[in-house]
Amino acid sequence: MLWLVMAVLSALFAGLTSILAKCGIKKTDSDVATALRTIVVLLFSWVMVFVVGSAGGITEISSKSLIFIILSGIATGASWICYFKALSMGDVNKVVPIDKSSTILTVLLAIILFGETKNLKVKLICTALLAAGVFLMIEKKNSGEKHVKRAWFPYAVGSAVFAALTSILAKIGIEGVESNLGTAIRTGVVLIMAWLIVFIKGKQTQLKNLDKKELGFIGLSGLATGGSWLCYYYAIQNGVVSVVVPIDKLSIVVSIIFSRIVFKEKLSRKALLGLCLMVIGTVLMALFT
Repeated sequence: MLWLVMAVLSALFAGLTSILAKCGIKKTDSDVATALRTIVVLLFSWVMVFVVGSAGGITEISSKSLIFIILSGIATGASWICYFKALSMGDVNKVVPIDKSSTILTVLLAIILFGETKNLKVKLICTALLAAGVFLMIEKKNSGEKHVKRAWFPYAVGSAVFAALTSILAKIGIEGVESNLGTAIRTGVVLIMAWLIVFIKGKQTQLKNLDKKELGFIGLSGLATGGSWLCYYYAIQNGVVSVVVPIDKLSIVVSIIFSRIVFKEKLSRKALLGLCLMVIGTVLMALFT
């Protein structure tokens, strides 16, 4: 059950990623920050490849696996760009729940595409709890926010959709491929995509005026992401996707706890109920499927 432990560690690191990234994009443009932190993740990923000695396996990857790894990298890049854009515009406890709604789509796709129908009724009930929890958290509003623009919302939704596609494409792509090697290759795709966005938008000039403190947080968020990815893709390669993904999404608990401590963001009773439903649905899915 090592894959289950890896899924839990993935959630912990992913939760820290959101907080560290938020600290690093107060002044720094989100696209630039995404491109910079991807460098850290890429280096981290290849270090692990050489540590486990799987670099030689790159020549043995089939065309099909390589295509799906590349596609999962593109989906990841799109998800990251949307996510950190949303995070730069909205509160952590608003953006993160929407991003985590990707769990619902991922579970349904895993059932349809991979035939993961064991304990189907339990999975569907748990998915319904997740959906209800996400809805309650998304709907959280304070009276003083009625006229505040929610420009971050479409980016958060885009992040969730692309994140769901990432999990499915990665499951297909890393079949027969060592998980660390698969992660390193797809991170390279994300890096290319992230820097293309920076240069297409003409934001490369901002690199000259980066805040050193924020750069440090961006680097730490990259390390946290690298750790999360390595644990996550080991887990989905060796475990059950419809169980691993919900556990990974428990990173929302870590993110919200730290958002309260670091950014003083509060949850309403309605949002707290939603968070509880998400946790219950996730735990039940992990225990009974």
